[in-house]
Amino acid sequence: YTKRKEKKKIEKTRPTPPPRHFSNRFMRIENSSWRKPKGIDSSVRRRFKGTIPMAKIGYGSDKKTRNLMPNGFYKFAVSNVDQLEMLMMHNRKYCAEIAHNVSTKKRKEIVERAAQLNIKVSNANAKLRSDEDA
Repeated sequence: YTKRKEKKKIEKTRPTPPPRHFSNRFMRIENSSWRKPKGIDSSVRRRFKGTIPMAKIGYGSDKKTRNLMPNGFYKFAVSNVDQLEMLMMHNRKYCAEIAHNVSTKKRKEIVERAAQLNIKVSNANAKLRSDEDA
């Protein structure tokens, strides 16, 4: 596969969005994504001074680099070899990502065909065991 001519830097319009309210207090929501506080007395919902900021539209990614992976490609999910053929003309913009429920046998076929078509596969090494393990 060929690399893109110029690698776009992924631009963030703002720093990371705030954590979920009370995620520091309760283990069950420690790693969960943002949920809007809906309580009638919630100080975060009412945007009091000193509380965590609420997530808003300004935390979104820059439109030019949205959904762009760090390797400079956009992701395209592939489940079989036929779907790989769609990327033939777009192999400089999109890279294939093999779906999680594809067997090891089919994965090897997809990776081999992608090498022939000059398509990058982002998770080419997933679920592939070496010969001494088998």
